[in-house]
Amino acid sequence: MAITPAGSLLALKRRARKINRVLAEKYPYAHAELDFRNPFELVVATVLSAQTTDVLVNQVTKILFARYPDARAMAEAEPAELEVILQPTGFFRAKARNVLALSTRLVDEYDGEVPGRLEDLVTLPGVGRKTANVVLGNAFGIPGITVDTHFGRLARRFGWTDSDDPVKIEFDVAELFEPRDWTMLSHRVVFHGRRVCHSRKPACGACPVASLCPSYGEGETDPVKAAKLLKYELAPGNEELLAKLLAETDRAAEIRMESQRRPG
Repeated sequence: MAITPAGSLLALKRRARKINRVLAEKYPYAHAELDFRNPFELVVATVLSAQTTDVLVNQVTKILFARYPDARAMAEAEPAELEVILQPTGFFRAKARNVLALSTRLVDEYDGEVPGRLEDLVTLPGVGRKTANVVLGNAFGIPGITVDTHFGRLARRFGWTDSDDPVKIEFDVAELFEPRDWTMLSHRVVFHGRRVCHSRKPACGACPVASLCPSYGEGETDPVKAAKLLKYELAPGNEELLAKLLAETDRAAEIRMESQRRPG
């Protein structure tokens, strides 16, 4: 864990938890951005999300689950048909193999149901700790820290870890927060990484946790210029969408889906 010589674990915890509180105020509508109705849909969607965007995955899974609604149906799919549907997500042949193998394992070993234990989930084809924690936290209500590229980047910038290894990052961050906070913390940090704390040019001058961030200054610090770097509902011109999300946090996923729907 990255603790400065002048600091302490207690000080790091206090700062980390304050960052979480600020992000909770900034993103009260934070949620899983993959659309799903049950654990099976979530595990498949998360497997498909590798190397592509959640928006694209949501467009593809709408078609995918209409044709193959459960593990039994998916396990019987023709590989060529799956590849055609999954092609927009990239690496579609490997993803089709994983989805078929995953569905077959679920049918053969779990009666078609997704198991609710990390130990079982990580043995499924295409499922690692990140995917397992996504499923546990969002489909089963079991606390988990989801370390994707955004979370890892921000955990390092916040000084919560000095590691590039997802498992080490997960364990380092887990030491700083109560388990009850892990799932929502993951959503908030990922939301912030996608909207403000970008990989190449973070919008430091428009960041609500700038005063708490040891990496402040890596990006644009001018408030006017930084505001132009904001994305999604925080981007200039999206004030109406942001107001809707803040007013109806319980409908955030539905509002987001409506905003991403292509006209016509």
